[in-house]
Amino acid sequence: MSELWNKLSGLTLEIEDYALERLERSVSSDFLRVSTVIRLRGGDGHEGLGEDVSYDADDQLALQEAGATLPLAGSWTLESFCDHLATLELWPEPARHDASVQYRVWAYESAALDLALRQNGLSLTDALSRSAEPLTFVCSLRLGEPATAEPLRTRLDKYPGLRFKLDPTQSWDDALVAQLVETGAVDTVDLKGLYVGSVVDNAPDPDLYRRVAEAFPDAWIEDPGLTDETDPVLEPYRDRITWDANIHSVDDIINLPFPPKMVNVKPSRLGGIRPLFKAYEYCEKRGIRMYGGGQFELGVGRGQIQYLAAIFHPDGPNDVAPGGYNDVDPPDGLPSSPLPVLASATGFRWG
Repeated sequence: MSELWNKLSGLTLEIEDYALERLERSVSSDFLRVSTVIRLRGGDGHEGLGEDVSYDADDQLALQEAGATLPLAGSWTLESFCDHLATLELWPEPARHDASVQYRVWAYESAALDLALRQNGLSLTDALSRSAEPLTFVCSLRLGEPATAEPLRTRLDKYPGLRFKLDPTQSWDDALVAQLVETGAVDTVDLKGLYVGSVVDNAPDPDLYRRVAEAFPDAWIEDPGLTDETDPVLEPYRDRITWDANIHSVDDIINLPFPPKMVNVKPSRLGGIRPLFKAYEYCEKRGIRMYGGGQFELGVGRGQIQYLAAIFHPDGPNDVAPGGYNDVDPPDGLPSSPLPVLASATGFRWG
């Protein structure tokens, strides 16, 4: 049984009704990002917020058009609410991507956690008896096709201290890699070798893997596609290999090809408070370092993953930069890393 979950499971919450709010924004990966805020409303005037970060805009539209039809009103504990949620059909239309199912569960559970904490006059740190620390972050970025250093330079011109998580692709030639190395700003290279049927699929490429592993000797190497050709290339660098897209549970960490030094524990991908806390505890007990990852959150969801990262892995290469860094043209005045602690006095809110 999770000690962390035990601290939260008995929190009470009262729900009168709920509402859905559409958010959208053009982001740097050249697409219109759409998400949905879940707004649970209690009779005492408190609201609990969560954010559905499913990527397919049609999934979001179907949810928004169906409206607030789920039977969520009532008196609950956080545990009974999450158990009740598991019995409901959250999808008015079948999810277009399997991973999205977990994202929606996280949206409703995080809203319930926020409401329960607010109605009980607690912050998340209060409830867990843990502190939040200043939060180190990196900016996750793709460099276009064919790739150029311009998106990175645009951000470094405004924010010279900014650190990056970059997505290498087959168009990364030696000249581009040399330009990126010269910046000294790359903390993680995300090979995206585990995705199938997505817009970011990146087929395993031993030449690309060798090029980036050698060029960035201090960078973490995320999500390689290990094949008979790529595994020997990366074997000398296993202490720098970390995982994200395949981490949905503790069992996924246990069943990795080799024991990891670091994993990306992404709240939405774990799909609920209980499995998330179970993963935190598993990694803490075994000395596995962690960092957090974002999903182009547009609303409260970004602050919530920043809050969790500030509690459980504030010093990691957290891919949780303030959303403005992902705008096509990042604005002036964005906060730098590390972020100061911005936890709200009550609830599951940051900022």
